[in-house]
Order: sequence, then C-alpha cells, then structure tokens
Amino acid sequence: MSARSRRPDSVEAKGPVADPWAEAAAASNPRAAATALLRASWEAARARAAARLEGGLGGVEVARLYAVAADDMLRDLWRFTTEILYPAHNPTEAERLSLIAVGGYGRGVLAPFSDLDLLFLRPWKSIPRTEQVIEFMLYVLWDLGVKVGQAARSVDESLALAKTDMTVRTALLEARPLAGDTQLAEDFIARFRAFVVKADPRPFIAAKLEERDQRHQKAGAVRYRVEPNVKDGKGGLRDLNTLFWIARSLAPDSPLGARVMDGLLTPRERRTFEESFDFLWRTRAHLHLIAGRAEEKLTFDLQPEVARRMGWRGRGDEPAVERFMRRYFLVARDVGALTRALSAKLESRQQKPTLSLSRLIPGRKKKLGVDGFIEDGGRLSVTGPEVFAEAPEKLLLLFRVADAHDLDLHPDALSAVSRSLSLVTPSLRRDPEATRAFLDILAQGQRPYRVLSLMNETGLLGRFLPEWGRIVGQTQFNMYHAYTVDEHTLQAIGIINDIWRGKLEAEHPTSTEIVHRIDDFEALMLAMLLHDVGKGGDRGQLEDGAIAARRACDRLGLDPRRTEFVVWLVRNHLALSDYAQKRDVSDPATVRAFAALVGDPERLRTLLILTVADIRAVGPGVWNGWKGQLIRELYQRTEALFRGEDIDHADPLEDYPEIVARARAGEAVAAVLSGADGFDGEGGERAATRVAVAVQDRPGLFADLAGALAAAGADVVGARVATAGDGVALDVFELQDGAGDPYGRAEPRRLDRLLAALTAAARGDPGRAEPPRATYNPRRAAFDVRPTVIIDLEESPSAAVVEVSGADRPGLLADLAGVLSQRQLSIRSAHIAGFGERAVDSFYVTAVEGGKPTAGAGLDQLRADLESVLDRAGPSGPRVSAPVRASLRDVSEVGRVRPPSRGANRPVSRGGEAG
Repeated sequence: MSARSRRPDSVEAKGPVADPWAEAAAASNPRAAATALLRASWEAARARAAARLEGGLGGVEVARLYAVAADDMLRDLWRFTTEILYPAHNPTEAERLSLIAVGGYGRGVLAPFSDLDLLFLRPWKSIPRTEQVIEFMLYVLWDLGVKVGQAARSVDESLALAKTDMTVRTALLEARPLAGDTQLAEDFIARFRAFVVKADPRPFIAAKLEERDQRHQKAGAVRYRVEPNVKDGKGGLRDLNTLFWIARSLAPDSPLGARVMDGLLTPRERRTFEESFDFLWRTRAHLHLIAGRAEEKLTFDLQPEVARRMGWRGRGDEPAVERFMRRYFLVARDVGALTRALSAKLESRQQKPTLSLSRLIPGRKKKLGVDGFIEDGGRLSVTGPEVFAEAPEKLLLLFRVADAHDLDLHPDALSAVSRSLSLVTPSLRRDPEATRAFLDILAQGQRPYRVLSLMNETGLLGRFLPEWGRIVGQTQFNMYHAYTVDEHTLQAIGIINDIWRGKLEAEHPTSTEIVHRIDDFEALMLAMLLHDVGKGGDRGQLEDGAIAARRACDRLGLDPRRTEFVVWLVRNHLALSDYAQKRDVSDPATVRAFAALVGDPERLRTLLILTVADIRAVGPGVWNGWKGQLIRELYQRTEALFRGEDIDHADPLEDYPEIVARARAGEAVAAVLSGADGFDGEGGERAATRVAVAVQDRPGLFADLAGALAAAGADVVGARVATAGDGVALDVFELQDGAGDPYGRAEPRRLDRLLAALTAAARGDPGRAEPPRATYNPRRAAFDVRPTVIIDLEESPSAAVVEVSGADRPGLLADLAGVLSQRQLSIRSAHIAGFGERAVDSFYVTAVEGGKPTAGAGLDQLRADLESVLDRAGPSGPRVSAPVRASLRDVSEVGRVRPPSRGANRPVSRGGEAG
C-alpha cells in the first residue's frame, strides 16, 4: 500500500501495526469491509466541503473540493482492488488498465450528489482480471450510494466512438487520468486530442448547439420560468459548459479551453463568465445539499432555504427569496449574452456551420438605408460599434429596422448593443427619433415579443425605459405566476399582437373583433408594457404603477390626454378580471359600478384586450373557457349599458333551460355540461369539467353539494350559484382531478359516481364523507398564505358580500359553505377562484327570511368562524425549512384584488391575480 494507507499516528508503535486494508481483504466479506472503510473518509471529506460552502466559499471552489473527495475515494478503492484484492505483480500487456475521469468530473468539478463519470480504459479486449476489477469497484461504489456513469472500452473502441458519437467526444474532451496505468491513459489522451485538432470543428459545434436547443425545449424554452432548472435550463450551467466544450474542441491541449476563451471573449465577458459560473455552482451545491439528492430544479419549497444559505436578506417589502431569484435570472440573462457573443466570434472565424444557403454565399452584404446597418448573410448587422457611438439613437433604430425587414439580428450586432449601453443617457431617452422608433416597435411591429425580448436580453430595454429596468428578473413568490414579471409582460405583448393579427380568433373571437375597434392601439400596448412596473412598490402595485407610467409617458413625449389614458389603464388593469371573477355580473348593481369605474366604451374595449392578454400570459393553463365566459358576460352587459339599454337582473338559468325545466318539475338534476373529454362544445380545449346541479333551493344546499364534491376528490376551480325568483337553484362547478386534468377524463366512472352523489346531495341526502386527505405537497408547504375575510354590506343592495381568501386545500369550499349554513345564511350566488396556492371565494348571502344581514355580533362571529376555517392546518409533512411569507404584498397582490366599494371603510386594493 502507498503512504495513503490508513495507519494510527503513533510515534512509538509497539509491535506490528494492523493495516485496515489488509484486514478488509482478509475479511469474510471484503466488499462490505472496503465499503465501510471508504464511507468514513468519503463522508468526512464531503462534510468538510459542505462546511466550506456554508462558510461562504465560492461555488467553483466547493465543486473542486467535492471532486477532490471523489478522487481520493476512487484512488483508495483502486489501490485496494488492484494491489491487494486482485494484484498483478508482473502485469502483461493485456492486464494494463487505467481509470479516467470524464465529463464534468473530468474537468475537476462536482456537485454534492452528481454522477461520477468514469472510463475504464484497457489496451484491447477485456480479460477476466479486468472484469473482476471493474465489477468489484462498481459494486462498492453502488454500496456507497454513488451514482456512476461508466464505460469500459479499449483505446481503439474509444477513439472510434469519438469520431461518430458527439456525446462520447464531449465526455473525452475533459478526460483526466485518476489511477492505474499512467502511460496507457496519457497515450490515449494524446491520440484523442490529435484527432480533435485535425477534425473539422463545425459538426461538433453544431451538435452542441442543437443539443442545447433540445435541452432548453425539454427543461423549459423560456429563460425566465420561476422554477428554473439550474443545470439544464436556459441560462443554466449546461449553457456555460457548452461554451467550455466548444473551446476545448478548438484547443484540446489548452487547460479548460482557456486559450480559446481568452480569444473569443473580452475581459469583461470573461469576468462575467466566471462570476456566473461561480454563482450557478453555489446555487446548485446548496440545492443538492438541501434536497439530499441530485435535485436540479429550483422549486418553490427549496428557494427560500437556498436564498438563506447564500446570504440573502429581505429588504423593505421585498423578501430574501425574491431578491435571490431576481439575481438568478439576471445571471441567466448574462449567460445568454455570453452565448451570443461566442456565436458571433465563431461565425467570424467561419467555425460555426451556416444554417441557410444564403449564408453560404461569401460577402453577401446588403445596405438597408441606414448608415452603418447592413444585411449580412440574411441577418441585420452593423459595420462596427462606432455606429452607435456616432449616433446613439441607432441603438433603437437597429431593432425597428430588423422588425421592418423581418430580419434576425446578427450576434455581432447584439454584442455591439450590449457593449454600448453607456450611450443610453437621459437625453437619448427623450430623443424624438429614438422614442418614435421604440413606440413603433411596440405598437406597429410585426414581432414585438421577439424584438422586445432581444432588447431586454441585451439590457437596452431596461436602460432606455428605467421603469422597466426595475422589474427585469423580478419574481413573485407564489405558485400562480409561471414567469418573471418582465417575461410575463413581454408574453402579454405578444398575445395582443397575435389577437390583432387573427392568430387566436378560434379561441378569442370576441377579442379578435373588438381589438380592431380600438382607437389608440399604441396606448394599449404601452399600458400593457407598463402594467406591472409598480410591483414591489411601497404604495402598492397599482398606485406605484400609475406613478411610473405617468413618468414614462411624459418622457416618451405622449400628449397629456393619451398619458392620462395609459395611466388609467395601468391603475385599473385588474378591474375587469376582478369584477368578473369575484362579483355577481348578473346583478345590475355590479354592472353599473363597473361601468362607472370604466367611464366610456373605448376604455372598456381597451381594458378587455389588456385583461385577456394579462391572464393568458400568467402561465400555461391559467386562461380557460370559464374565465372567458365571465369576462365576456361582464363586457357585453357593460357595453349594453353604455348603449343606453336596460340591464335587468340577468338570469344565468336561461343558459341551461333543459335541466332547469326538469328542476321546476320537481326533479333534482346533476349533469355534465362540457369538458369531461377535455373539450368544450366549440372544440377549444378545456382545463376542467363543467358540472351543473339544478333543484329547488333549500338551506344548506350549496354546503351539501360542496361536501359531495370534496368527498369525491373533485377540485373546484370555479363555481357560480344562481337562484331564480321561483326558488330554483342552479349550481355550476368547474372541476379538476388531483393531477390538474378535467375531472373524469382519466377515469369516466368517477364522473358517473360524482353525478350520483350530487343528485343525492341535492335531494337532501348528502351522505357526507370526509374528503380524501391531501398528499403532502412541499411546494405548497413553502407558502404561508395569510387568511383574510371581508364582509361588505354596501356592495350589493340586497345581499351581503362575503369575500374570503386563504390557502387552498381539499374540502375548503365545503367547510366555508358549512359555516355560512350554520350561521343561517342563504347563498344567493357564489364565485370561486383559485390563484396558485391561494383560494379567493366570494359569496352573496342573505338571511334565511330573504333580507340582507345587518351589522352586529352575528357578522362578527361569522368572520371569526370563517377565519378559523382558513387557519385550519393543512396536510402535515416534513418541511425543508420554515415557510416564507411572500411579502407584505402577498395579501393584496397575489390573492386580493377587490372592486372599489361605496363603503367608506373598505380597504384599498393594492394588486392582483390577473398578471
């Protein structure tokens, strides 16, 4: 054994000292004995690395410590296996064997629970001793709980595969000898590098970039998803690794491709590369240690603890987790800029394969009518960065020209923009030519989402529009929003453009018709761009947003009338969604209140388009036909009021005449209306199954129905209750199963059983069972949702409006309805909505005798009882860390947007759910 043999440190050893490795070899189970010896040293080394991470050591340094720990463990295992257990004192040529680290481990960095990528290299075909060594080592590693990516190949096999398999070539680019026959390993690596030097690098580079695109598509093509994949997501570690691999393919003898990297990136870009690499490695290491496994996705339940361990603290009303995640997304943006810069340099060296025939034509450059702008190989480029230095307004003109000519931007041009951001001064922000170019991109552009996203990626959009700059990378710690604030807004811009161009006519026929009746489309797009810039402000999202919008409009040169319109839209961009989803739109009082807020048809039309885009851009599956119906109904009734038409109390029962007629004949009817097969009656895909119950009303009816739904495991994502003058009640529910699919789609028999249960409950025989216990969801457990209850006696002339908001859970609706029933209140209408982890339910209630409840001890007790239901503990389970309140904004901005009230004591709304 070498000097690394484990022996007691003793100055005067008396007699022979036992060698633990020799004892392990002599044990009845050498594998178990070796595993025990290795585990002690392996875990101690890993614990030291974890402690250094907790102490603030840089991410790359910690990754190297984990790699060193793996090196030491593998070398000890190799010595034991090849020198003691299966020794070859005079090895033949066939018995030569090397252990080589490859892939990321070969580079000398390792996350706490990453795989160990190993190559067992032999001269030629395998022999029994080689197989014994490999098999024993692998079994010990598996006993240690180590995940191993391993291959056993001859030299010729490895070289042959490297020529045809780009994955194998990638792994071998970072090959590093660990143990065994040093000469064998070094000769092989020298031959491999010689092959790489002679090979055409372009196919490899193309393969890596294609692999990157596929990885992005799988992990989430949008860089700014709020639960990013640190390793494989867009802007993650793999993107930086791809740059390493490309650099190594161009200079395989250069350590870490440094010679190529130094030539491809400016000193500033290289510094950004290193800082980004370190930040992402620190994040990944903490993520692994907190999860106790190779977790790569930064999920909600892990984000607060990662933020805490990395030293982030809350500031004002912004919690630590949101500050940390914003930093994460800014790093992801920087990684994208580095990828573009590298692509530009590769193309200039003609080392990246061209992607179209037009780019194969050398010297194909076309002028575009603006000095300094050229079409280069089918993309817009600039003659040099001096173009912007001489005329800074061309920073904006570049993007307008690209959109006007439907050209992609050359990486050279994008890099030149990023390096010229210091030219964006206050005077440029007020320059008429620059502001006109910006507004044209926004409102007249062919692809505003694409162009504005590029402006955002380069940093230009935030520099030119400071109000925008403060929301770049901003997150909201809740399960409702799928994207960062800036990405959500840009997607909303793109949706409006799609509506205007008729691309969404099948899904939004009303909006597609109405958008062309809007007089000031530019004001709509500007309001959409600015609608969320107030998020995180001290005065609340809506008020701070209005202040910021006014400042931006003044600087952009809008006249006062248009400025007031944009400001009004920003301040009230949640109103339509709020009224439609949380209030009884069949009530004329609701429509009149909303009409008074809106003021005129132009504002109504503009607000409709803004609202549809805002909701759709929140995330996949947020928009559905149910929300669309509620919004259209309020829009149409308000429009009728503006036309001077009477708006009597609408009768939702008229929408379902068949089942209502049966109810009037004395039946209790439960029926599926649409969606069980995943589609509604018009062929748009649905996210929920719509079920209706019609029966003569009675006290406790809604509570009994809600109880039956809960017992069946149906998740109520929307509901409306209406009662006709003759006493027939219609309850309509939007239902999903536990997996978020339309209830009954996966198992139709469940739907049949549910209809039977609802019919029985409607007849007064609920047979209520306890709802199924919710499985522990660590993502939901990360949120501490503040419960609120508001009872408004002035919103409706004939009913009290009870609005409750709190953490969603199975059976919540049934429990809330049960409280209302116990307090002798009848539910005239109910409006159920969910926003991620938060439920927001509104009930119009009357006393049993039909009158409006009066203020007093009864309503005070009702409020207390409802708060008790909301406070009830959810499913128990282990938590990684204590739940984190999203912020003081979480009540108002995530779960509580309310229409303005005539009551003097109504709290002021400060934000909302739509987007």
